[in-house]
Amino acid sequence: MPLPAPFDLPEGDPFGPHNLPYGVFSLAGTAGRTVGVRLGDHVLDAGAAARALGSPHASLLSAPTLGPLLSAGRTAWSQVRGALKEWVTDPAHRTTLAPLLHPLSSVTLHLPFEVADYVDFYSSEHHARNVGAVFRPDSGDTLLPNWKHLPIGYHGRAGTVVVSGTDVVRPSGQRKAPSDPAPVFGPSVRLDIEAEVGFVVGVPSRQGRPVPLTDFREHVFGLCLLNDWSARDIQAWEYVPLGPFLGKSFATSVSAWITPLEALEEARVSPPERTHPLLPYLDDSAAEPAGYDLRISVSVNGHVVSEPPFSAMYWTAAQQLAHLTVNGASLRTGDLYGSGTVSGPAADQRGSLLELTWNGRDPLDLPDGKRTYLEDGDEVTLSAWAPGPGGLRVGLGEVRGRIVSG
Repeated sequence: MPLPAPFDLPEGDPFGPHNLPYGVFSLAGTAGRTVGVRLGDHVLDAGAAARALGSPHASLLSAPTLGPLLSAGRTAWSQVRGALKEWVTDPAHRTTLAPLLHPLSSVTLHLPFEVADYVDFYSSEHHARNVGAVFRPDSGDTLLPNWKHLPIGYHGRAGTVVVSGTDVVRPSGQRKAPSDPAPVFGPSVRLDIEAEVGFVVGVPSRQGRPVPLTDFREHVFGLCLLNDWSARDIQAWEYVPLGPFLGKSFATSVSAWITPLEALEEARVSPPERTHPLLPYLDDSAAEPAGYDLRISVSVNGHVVSEPPFSAMYWTAAQQLAHLTVNGASLRTGDLYGSGTVSGPAADQRGSLLELTWNGRDPLDLPDGKRTYLEDGDEVTLSAWAPGPGGLRVGLGEVRGRIVSG
């Protein structure tokens, strides 16, 4: 007997019971926020479902943020996920759950967790080599000497992480072209994107205690898509010698949906072959595969401009976490760290306009005109999927952002 709507998902729906990403939503005309789980093109009020079914996890799912669930730990994550899968697949629960399933078009999605700290990495060898070739064409090796020995990263600004659909105001700052006699101040004229994956920390760690590679899945709850908006002209003038600052801190967009790592078991892959010996705390040669086969698509105004493969990332999320904490830095619930720009070996797999247009030399030919960098009114959308069980796809929530003038 087929399941009644909204349980009768189309065959192969990437947001079926095999996925069940978490978010936070509110209903029209209400101020209250609650945890939701996506099922097809609906969202299940997870807290109300847990209360109605007498679940011991009701308190974790009834909060206005994912924070309590994130901090509950891996055993609780697995138990809650198992319960949710049972609820949405057992016909005995249909009558109870049907009123608690709301069309996505009828709800407002919010930033699903309070971002504690934000760190961004630089872990795609293809991206790093492209950037080196653009800015250091005569340097020989386009990778800097430390790149193959540690995951390069910088601390970002947690307070400007925004949920998908939030407009991005064009930032202003200082910029100076090499031929200019002095810097000028004004809106960025080289506003860019960076297609990334963000990892969300659940369980905190103690200051002074590094987190080893083997403990990655004990601390990281799940992942989301992330767009690290970048003002390249501001960045170029300010980043020497301390690195990114105002050129990155104005906005970082994340998906409204956090996909638990447990939903991505079939997507786990080995990272690219290591070409340099690694220090013991980063050596993953004997570890379980820690890469993820995520297929990302980048669109500008509805036109696909790139499809970067996350499986090509040189440094894994486990190595990034190990390096982030090796000096004794502690983790907090809600910490977010970005993978860095995801780029592949092909020209149509580059994850930034800097690479796609080769810093403006080769404009993109879009249906609504040529682009080197983003113009006011442009909307960028990141979407992705990963291999799932039985040939199914696991959909990752999209990230949208539209540029508006400052």
